[in-house]
Amino acid sequence: MKEAVLSMHNVCFDYGAQGVLEQINLEVDRGEFLAVVGPNGGGKTTLLRLILGLLKPTQGNLLVFGQPAERVAPRLGYVPQHGNLAPGFPASARDVVLMGQMHDHHHGPVYTRQEKHQADEMLALVGMLEEADHRLEKLSGGQRQRVLLARALMGHPELLLLDEPLANIDPYGRQCILETLMALEPRPTIIMVSHDLGITAHAITSMAAVNRYLLRSSGRTLTDDMLRLMYGTHEEGCLHWPAETHE
Repeated sequence: MKEAVLSMHNVCFDYGAQGVLEQINLEVDRGEFLAVVGPNGGGKTTLLRLILGLLKPTQGNLLVFGQPAERVAPRLGYVPQHGNLAPGFPASARDVVLMGQMHDHHHGPVYTRQEKHQADEMLALVGMLEEADHRLEKLSGGQRQRVLLARALMGHPELLLLDEPLANIDPYGRQCILETLMALEPRPTIIMVSHDLGITAHAITSMAAVNRYLLRSSGRTLTDDMLRLMYGTHEEGCLHWPAETHE
């Protein structure tokens, strides 16, 4: 029997008077690997923030593991875009991974030997153990992204959310991340946001397209309706684009 990890019913979100997401209906079952694609500014990152509980829907219902998103934060893992990190961030790769344990500490970031060992295990899992003592700012984009993935895995998340993890990194880094995600045991439910339509098909179980509205495919490929949602349609020699949105 399928178990819904995420349920969204008629979810809308507005930034002031600007509608960002409209009438979003989405269910994701345990063990799925859903790729969410769409143009920049289409609302993909906003969708992730709603699932994380960082934003609340303007209207509609959103449940994660059958509860409001903010109540299940320890069961979620999040990998942001590496480009969102502040320049000169003064931490080593191991320090960053250990931050994945911060919710367990009540007296500051003092870590046990066991936690440091676990951090090294996570770094080894993503192929970054040799860079454990290197400053994050000295690593390549792909290496940083793998470190952020290791941080998210520290809490053994049941639902893993990734925001453009394959953007602006080299092919080797992309392959490392995909292979790591596919080899995870036990396998978490994964929702990965991307604007890249060339996502490796065998790594995912289903796809959704977002551009203010959301359409989902029953398989691993984009339908014509999904492509029209993202990029508009040709009619009588003119290209008609969906309404402009902002993430």
